[in-house]
Amino acid sequence: MTAWPRTEKPLTHRRTDLLSLLGEAERQLTERVTQDGAAWLASAAASPRSALALWHGRPEAPGVLPCGAVFDIVNLPAVFARRVLDRLWSEGPGSGPVAAHRGRVLLFAAPGTAQRLPALIGWEEWGGTERTGGVPPLLCHGAGDAVTVPPLAPGPAPGPRWVVAPDTRGPWLPGPEVLLWACVGAARATSRSAHGRPGPAARRRPAPSPSDIDFSSHRSGC
Repeated sequence: MTAWPRTEKPLTHRRTDLLSLLGEAERQLTERVTQDGAAWLASAAASPRSALALWHGRPEAPGVLPCGAVFDIVNLPAVFARRVLDRLWSEGPGSGPVAAHRGRVLLFAAPGTAQRLPALIGWEEWGGTERTGGVPPLLCHGAGDAVTVPPLAPGPAPGPRWVVAPDTRGPWLPGPEVLLWACVGAARATSRSAHGRPGPAARRRPAPSPSDIDFSSHRSGC
């Protein structure tokens, strides 16, 4: 797990300073869903036309969409998600759409990821968590699940919001192998930094609350 799997197609375009968006609400361009992005999101709904009509009538309202057909969701704690995204953007293929909601970060992933990723992480940890650094429990939403997605445009009210809003009708989505690589690498780096040197994982220190996290220091090379 030292390099991201090159079998998956990387992003055709990238954005800079993405992590800082979690702490800078005024950067609304990346948080705003384009018309093509809205069409892609609506394609997950039972009635895409009805979903689009509802959003266009109330662009500041969040929506609820089913997972499993168009996308899966990997739901991460904010602190760990920052490290996973850092790895994806600086060393890997990038990411698909990303949302933040209730102190969690939602990574949009390829369909089937919700079923496969926990099994892959479990296999990596079969010989002990020192192989992975101790990946925190993930919430994976796939077929049969539904998630709240942010509104098309950021509004003044608190609630779910886009970190990376969808802007095409076919965004690239990371699969389970890429996310396994990113999660394991992030967990190992966390373990090493906790000890000040490479070594097996130990008990993790309590994570700070999302409001205490500084996301403004990183600039990805995307």
